[in-house]
Amino acid sequence: MLITLSVNNPESAFLVSEAIIPLLDKHQIVCFHGELGAGKTTFIKHICKELGVTSETSSPSFSIVNEYDAGEKKTIFHFDLYRLKKSEELLDIGWVDYLNSGNTTFVEWPEMAIDFIPDDALHVHISSNSDGSRSVQIKDQL
Repeated sequence: MLITLSVNNPESAFLVSEAIIPLLDKHQIVCFHGELGAGKTTFIKHICKELGVTSETSSPSFSIVNEYDAGEKKTIFHFDLYRLKKSEELLDIGWVDYLNSGNTTFVEWPEMAIDFIPDDALHVHISSNSDGSRSVQIKDQL
């Protein structure tokens, strides 16, 4: 499966949410790939809002993981792996427990620990265009 979107401005971020949310029944882990400033956190914030998160969402750059309450006993985990020194650090913070929780998990910078990303993860590739828009590809494989 491949979905390609063009997001021309921040108000169009809902297009990504609309494409990803129906896929969450099949994909618990959603990996966001893209350069610094590509919009990974922005898209995750928008998806979280659509899933019912009412609290502040932000990139867990220093804490590595944030946990959000999405109501109805649903939890969303948001990882930012940019600052990992080695992928094995994920095991120290309970990565396997997060994966086995059955909760939706968003991962920024999955390349930092690609050996620990399940094969059934959804991958969102974001690239910036010269006009400020974003090209987004959603795939069910790397």
